[in-house]
Amino acid sequence: MELRHVSVRHNGAKPAVQDVSLTLEQGQRVALLGLNGSGKTSLLLAAAGLIPHEGDILIHGEKLIARNAAALRENVGVVFAVPEDQLLFPLVVEDVAFGHVRRGQSPELAKERAKDTLDALGALALADRAPYELSHGERLRVAIAGALTTMPNVLLLDEPSSGLDPPGRRNLARVLAELSSAMWIATHDLDFARRCCDRYALLDGGLLRAQGDIEDVDSLWTE
Repeated sequence: MELRHVSVRHNGAKPAVQDVSLTLEQGQRVALLGLNGSGKTSLLLAAAGLIPHEGDILIHGEKLIARNAAALRENVGVVFAVPEDQLLFPLVVEDVAFGHVRRGQSPELAKERAKDTLDALGALALADRAPYELSHGERLRVAIAGALTTMPNVLLLDEPSSGLDPPGRRNLARVLAELSSAMWIATHDLDFARRCCDRYALLDGGLLRAQGDIEDVDSLWTE
């Protein structure tokens, strides 16, 4: 995925994202860092084709426009900061399986693959529960499982470690680090970022202020 001079405005206000150019290479995991209001979520939503933007967004070299947005999103998994926004079905296993069903797999096989993904996230025990019964952290795991289960080429994750206990954060970081998908991960959790990302990009006031190897991220606060 490549962003070329991307800006995002909400209701004509000051740009939430301004003239950002970033490249996400195959297999890279990049932490999007920044304070609240720095533009991280707006950038992810634009990259997923979910909100209007200025500039160019390319997915596998193809420019993202309204006509092809739905098709290109088939290669992109998204996890929102509020997991309730993407849990739609009566049972967890049905929610996680939906991506496979949409791609033409039988419900039975789709549920088996969904359970495999839940198991990898330490959440198999949630498979037959209703999403409304779950805690925030449990709902977050289910939303992540739904995004991961079809193995998209690109993953866009907004605060995926939020609400997870320390073992849950470590397990999620391990799972993400083992995936071949390229990722942009918006996060405030530097320890989590170090565990699963290889690069960082720092946003401030909607502008891209710095980027580099994750090993060098501490220098941002010591210089």
